[in-house]
Amino acid sequence: MRLPLSVLDLSPVPAGGTAGDALRNSIDLARAAERAGYHRYWVAEHHLATGVASASTPVLVALIAAATERIRVGSGAVQLPHTRPVQVAEQFGTVAAVHPGRVDVGLGRFDLHRILRLIRHGPTGRRGGRAPESRTVDGLLLPKPGKVPSDLALYGCLAELLGFDPDQEPPDYHRQVGEILGYFAGTARGPGGEPLHVTPAEGADVEIVVLGSTPGESARVAGEYGLPFAVSYHLVPHLVLDAVAAYREAFRPGRAAEPYVIVSADVVVAETDARARELAAPYGQWVLEIRSGGGARPYVTPAEARAREWTPEERAGVADRVDTQFVGAPDTVCEKLATLARVTGADELLVTTITSDHADRVRSHELLVEAWRGRPG
Repeated sequence: MRLPLSVLDLSPVPAGGTAGDALRNSIDLARAAERAGYHRYWVAEHHLATGVASASTPVLVALIAAATERIRVGSGAVQLPHTRPVQVAEQFGTVAAVHPGRVDVGLGRFDLHRILRLIRHGPTGRRGGRAPESRTVDGLLLPKPGKVPSDLALYGCLAELLGFDPDQEPPDYHRQVGEILGYFAGTARGPGGEPLHVTPAEGADVEIVVLGSTPGESARVAGEYGLPFAVSYHLVPHLVLDAVAAYREAFRPGRAAEPYVIVSADVVVAETDARARELAAPYGQWVLEIRSGGGARPYVTPAEARAREWTPEERAGVADRVDTQFVGAPDTVCEKLATLARVTGADELLVTTITSDHADRVRSHELLVEAWRGRPG
């Protein structure tokens, strides 16, 4: 049976447009994804970015759930510790109470405490060893890591706004995920051991998924709790196999009886390879702006992207992301996605697409799923 395809949406703000335009586009794309037969529609959490409107995942999930009928909707991911576990349970439980059986609670981890310490005190040590070189495993590119993002000041501002103290240790992620599971299962306890009922989360019909990019804590926590694990090839492609292996090694049956792996990929599909390359032209500049500290900005047009002059250092700094973006006609991209699924052992694929024009983004998703369904096997 063909693996299910799902959508990850950043709700990109179009050049010259507004956040309202971006959010209405997300709702429109979700409806199109439902018509086309996608399995899930997830929205990513991003803050203080002029080019991304998906800052409040539970609100956007609720809007999309109300505008659709069947497709699963959820966060990819709601970030801990930005939001407290009890708030995550209450917010998504509220949506699930109105839309039972359709809501996914995708949990992410972002260590704002560590970032604040780096900003205020500088690095406390050096990484050992050299960065791995690019390699290809059974047809899948695992590129040399690109430039380390330098947007610590932006994240530091967010941490200050949320009131994080850099001198305190971050909350234990394993414990936080356990709290959320307890709120939904109805097994939570208060400080004195008394039953703690979190309405409307308790008993809500949701699917809980942990998202991660490395073979670190997220992979371990997902495995130990027996939860599905979504790993982002589109963000940290060189560690995708390590992350999947760490998850499978840590897995113990829990809410899921067996490991379930979702792998993300950045794709752009058009009627021809040449047209898809044209639509994907701004991607490198978008990644560069993020990694240079400016955050995600409105997507430029292909003509503006072609006019930009690049230095060799800039191109090298984003090559890992550009070279692992799947771009082309439907059959071209389907072949690359099939390779990604085969090499990682994925049970599901999660595609994310940004183009300058919303209609091109909708069409990309429609072309992809139509071709994917038509593949043999």
